Amino acid sequence: MEDIAATVDAKGQSCPMPVLLTSKAAKELAPGQVFLVEATDTGARSDIPAWASQTGNELIESSEEGDVLRFYIRKK
Repeated sequence: MEDIAATVDAKGQSCPMPVLLTSKAAKELAPGQVFLVEATDTGARSDIPAWASQTGNELIESSEEGDVLRFYIRKK
């Protein structure tokens, strides 16, 4: 995996907080930087990929480990 410029810790947050925190973090990064979003809200399974698609950012990879959902996103 590429260098991670930032990590969004949205664990324990319920909808819509994971998306709001993701959006805020993306605004602080330069184009091309990769960041990690970690969430436990099951809604994030669809919400984060939808956010990436709607905002033109690239969802590189997503995975689950236990209760934690991880999304690697490249800022466009």
